[in-house]
Amino acid sequence: MEDRVPQTHLLRRKGVVIPALILLALIGWRLAGKVADQSAQNAQRSAQGRSAPNVSVAPVEIRDIVQTFDATGNMEAPLNVKIAPKITGRIEYLQVREGDKVRKGDVLVRIDTSQVEADVRQQQAAVAEAQYRLAQAKLTQGSNDTGITSQIRQQKAAADTAVADYEQTQQNYSAQVASAQANITDSDGKIANAEAAIANAQASINAAQANLENARAKNNRTTDLYNKGFVSTQAMEDAQAALKVAEASVESAKGLLLSANALRDSAVAQKRVAVQQAKIVTTKGAADIKSAQARVVQANAAVDYAQSNISQKAAYKQSISALSSAVDAAKAGLRSAQARRADTVLISPLDGFVTARYVDPGAVVTAGQPAISVQFMKQIWVSVAVPEEIVAKLHIGQSAKVTPDAFPDSRFAGSIIQINPSADPQSRQFTIRVILDNSRSLLKPGMFAHVMLDTERVRGTMAVPREAVQHDDNGDYVVVAGADGKAKQQRVITGESDAEYISIRQGLSTNDKVVTMSAFPLRDGQPIRTGGGPKNGGPKGGGYK
Repeated sequence: MEDRVPQTHLLRRKGVVIPALILLALIGWRLAGKVADQSAQNAQRSAQGRSAPNVSVAPVEIRDIVQTFDATGNMEAPLNVKIAPKITGRIEYLQVREGDKVRKGDVLVRIDTSQVEADVRQQQAAVAEAQYRLAQAKLTQGSNDTGITSQIRQQKAAADTAVADYEQTQQNYSAQVASAQANITDSDGKIANAEAAIANAQASINAAQANLENARAKNNRTTDLYNKGFVSTQAMEDAQAALKVAEASVESAKGLLLSANALRDSAVAQKRVAVQQAKIVTTKGAADIKSAQARVVQANAAVDYAQSNISQKAAYKQSISALSSAVDAAKAGLRSAQARRADTVLISPLDGFVTARYVDPGAVVTAGQPAISVQFMKQIWVSVAVPEEIVAKLHIGQSAKVTPDAFPDSRFAGSIIQINPSADPQSRQFTIRVILDNSRSLLKPGMFAHVMLDTERVRGTMAVPREAVQHDDNGDYVVVAGADGKAKQQRVITGESDAEYISIRQGLSTNDKVVTMSAFPLRDGQPIRTGGGPKNGGPKGGGYK
């Protein structure tokens, strides 16, 4: 038992030592291989260092530096119309299905019109009735207006006549009073003339009496003398004749006095008549004037009464206006019913494709319930979300390049048609839309696409490929392939860059060529050989190491 224990222990120790020796042998072999490889690499590097390396070069160019922004967007139709009826009804006609092409104005859906047609006929009857009532009211208003107008004209004519009579009465009164005053004045003149004639007649009588007394005295003296024989018979006869003449003159003068007295009495009587006539004219004229004034007042009152009937015209006008409004309301109801009848036919508002059909013929749809969805696809929008630092560099109408995921080898030219001025509150990004021509119907709403937008362009700047520019602790530099076939490190000041090129603001000229690819790091002044490159036929690759 004691012999077995040491043997077992010994066997276990051998099982551990043997694998360890094998592992050490493998490690030694691996180290020896690496040392040999490193020696071979060092020898190869030494040989390559002694020979001029082959490099790719590119000339310094004058070109535009274009910075771009790439994003993935979703395609959508510019117009997506869900066509819904404005009225409730049963669908009688619906033929189109998803994918069908429709044109603007095509009939898509028809709804049962029986109830709407009944409403139209009812409204037509209401319009006819309202128009009949309006025509009757206008006819009555015409006759009433004619009667009122005629009455007003008659009363105004009567008033004008009354005013004319009043004025004529005043004129007649004035004329009659003047005539009476003239008669009185004439009578006064006649009385004065008669009294003067009486005075003259009295004077004539006195003179005739004196002549008579003288003739008598003379006749008496002549008779005495004749009786005494002192005078002749002729003388006595002359004296007698003179006496008779004197007596006749006295009688004649007395007759004139009587005539003058008669004329005075007649003139006095005429004056009394004239005064009385003047009183009559004054009294009657005042009465006639008052009567004429009363007729004027009465005629004006009749005019006012006739004009008061004009209020009936206003009432008729209000009635006509109300009936006209009723006609308009009935016509509006008819137009509404006709519009509802037109709403039973749903037409396509645009050229496009049916993308959804929500109901089938025979179904009852309510107002506003979508029946068909039509999308306009001659153009397609691509919606892209861009950050705020990019949206500030974009503008409406800017060109864009779009590559749909469905056509990765195709690139479509588009332009920005919309820029949302408000950012999404969650992502803080702005949505822009790029419009694409889709006349061949290749693009479909819902597709994904990559959109490339130019955000900044520097025109006509000196530029080199990006892989030509290196950087160390002292800044940027390039390796220039000199005309003497040696490499020369040249410090440069760089500017804007894009995916392929970077601008050089200072340090190079357009005659220089820069190294874009080299298998080994280049030392300043190291001989080089220019092989292929992106610009001279060589393979395109990254920057040199």
